[in-house]
Amino acid sequence: MINIGPVSLDNGMPKICVPLVGHSMEELYQECHYLQNKPCDIVELRIDFLKNVTELSAIDAALQLVRNELPHKALLFTFRTKEEGGETPISIRYYFELLHYAIKTGAIDAIDIEYFHDHTAIEATLLLAREHSVTVILSNHDFDKTPSFEEITNRLIGMKKLGADVAKLACMPHSAKDVLTLLRATEAVKSQYPDEPLITMSMGKLGAISRISGELFGSAMTFGSAKTASAPGQLELTALQQILQLLH
Repeated sequence: MINIGPVSLDNGMPKICVPLVGHSMEELYQECHYLQNKPCDIVELRIDFLKNVTELSAIDAALQLVRNELPHKALLFTFRTKEEGGETPISIRYYFELLHYAIKTGAIDAIDIEYFHDHTAIEATLLLAREHSVTVILSNHDFDKTPSFEEITNRLIGMKKLGADVAKLACMPHSAKDVLTLLRATEAVKSQYPDEPLITMSMGKLGAISRISGELFGSAMTFGSAKTASAPGQLELTALQQILQLLH
């Protein structure tokens, strides 16, 4: 199975990841302090929220702060681009420079790379990540709609064929049928790759069921919020853990 640091993304109860969305070092510190005794497996440093994200020295300081305050949590590093729902617009050149920098620090366990970028640049980043034993999540986010069953399965399988350790897709539903489309596609791809983790979710209130049903349909990780959600429909961390344990 694939690991993110000490956390195994197995086929049991979905692991809980909590995004850190502080705009400043003080806000990041407060988030980390809040999470020290909270029931989460992985923290996601959403570095696109950091106000001085274009300064590599600020990236290094943020990584060290999270590592110092949450030494026993697995750490996922993510810059979500503006096109896929992120906070800060940057050039694609700097996007990959930032990912390479984070990998080389040795401070992270996993990194998120958006699937719809140049595949040559992605492959180079995948290679660097492997050299540094960093798990790679290839991801795609659609905040407007739910793609068709065929499109969802094609994207997830495409991520795996490109070399992803974990394929991730999130989309916005407009009906119960959209939620079912996402869940059916997740199960279909998981049946083809039974020993490889997927992460999928249907966003918003309508899609909340998808955030707790991973064990049944094949999604290995779910995202919960601590103080501030990073995407629509995230459930509060403690409530999410209680629900998962009850269902499990």
